[in-house]
Amino acid sequence: MNINKMRLLSLYNEINPLSVVQEYTESLFLKIDNFTQAKEALVSSQSKDYDLVIVEHNTPKCDALAFIRAFRHMHRETPILIVVNSDDIATQEKALIIGAFDIVVKPISPILFQAKLQNTLALKKVQDVLKDKKVLLQEEISNATNIYKESEHELLDILAKSTLYKEHKDSKHSEKIAHYAKALTRLFGLNETIQDVAFHASGLYDIGKVGIPDEVLFKEGKLNEDEREIIKTHARLGFDLLKYTQNPYLKAGAVISYSHHEKFDGSGYPIGLKGETIPILGRIVAIVEVFEALTSQKVYREAWSIEDACQFVIEEKGKHFDPKLVDLFIENLDEMKSIKNQCN
Repeated sequence: MNINKMRLLSLYNEINPLSVVQEYTESLFLKIDNFTQAKEALVSSQSKDYDLVIVEHNTPKCDALAFIRAFRHMHRETPILIVVNSDDIATQEKALIIGAFDIVVKPISPILFQAKLQNTLALKKVQDVLKDKKVLLQEEISNATNIYKESEHELLDILAKSTLYKEHKDSKHSEKIAHYAKALTRLFGLNETIQDVAFHASGLYDIGKVGIPDEVLFKEGKLNEDEREIIKTHARLGFDLLKYTQNPYLKAGAVISYSHHEKFDGSGYPIGLKGETIPILGRIVAIVEVFEALTSQKVYREAWSIEDACQFVIEEKGKHFDPKLVDLFIENLDEMKSIKNQCN
């Protein structure tokens, strides 16, 4: 292991304490900063990265153990060698307990000291290499995760748009639903993870319509009772399509598909859930989907004004929609208008 040009800090009674190995250290081009004052050594360590610290015990100007405590508080991984009398076992034990890496006994044997110095620096070098590799590996994992997430989100977007293409809806429809849902999730006080799930899963709310016969889904004019019941099955069809997945976005999509037609007063479908028994993402998508549908141009009607759509949402407070979510939606209408304008 090449330890050339590694940097040492020496806190010693003499200004040139390493004279016993001077030739050895010079041959390795080691950089040694010598100090006799603990304060000066600590200040230097704040601006320089040392690979090894050597401190002598029983120096008149320095309490070695106090220095080790202070240095270890600032630098947790830099190895420290303490030079101490061979018969001072108590100090040796205390030094190891408070953070010294190893002991160098006096009188110093140049050969043993050189070996200990080289082994300690070699170990530090290995640790630094491993740390660099760990950082690099973490960066590679992070990059791979980001690529996977981007691909996952792209597939979710394509899946959400597949229903829109079948119904010939504007491709911006699911994008607006996603932004509305994320905003309302945030305003409701849910964390960023759930906000992200809401954004990417909300577009799957009508995915079950891929299982509705075209003659019913695209029928012109009013549906009869049987046809309305067939349309209602899209909520369960979407749930059945996604329910066995282990993907958190698709799981959320299954819940949203199943619950976004439930109503707060219990009059919705498919099973008549009531109040807060309706999953929160289902309650959120219920509002934003109706708002977006009302304010969008249809073949069979003109788009409602935002004011009229908001009035409808208010009128359905506590009936179709969660009252708390209605209040948040109306109180933050400027943000909702901004989303609508940006996605047009």
